[in-house]
Amino acid sequence: QVQLVESGGGLVQPGGSLRLSCAASGSIFSVFASGWYRQAPGKQRQLVARMSNSGSTNYADSVKGRFTISRDNAKNTVYLQMNSLKPEDSAVYYCNSDPPWGHWGQGTQVTVSS
Repeated sequence: QVQLVESGGGLVQPGGSLRLSCAASGSIFSVFASGWYRQAPGKQRQLVARMSNSGSTNYADSVKGRFTISRDNAKNTVYLQMNSLKPEDSAVYYCNSDPPWGHWGQGTQVTVSS
């Protein structure tokens, strides 16, 4: 069972930046595409960023140009650099493969507020 541990969230003002980390206990991110998901209250969890095995990336329109996904295969770690944060970015952020596999981690809370 792959364990996923997200970290790096917190409270940030609009326009600020955060860098999220996702540590995986296995090599899942060296085999499958890596993804960052977020879920806001009352909304469905959605994929916001992904990186394929070849390194190509895709982003949801809502975060394109502001978020950057990266991966360190040696560390089994995926990152999400979030810049120019907006209040609507507030959510619990999760990492997983794309498509998701196994159990979800606890996620990390990102709150963008003045």
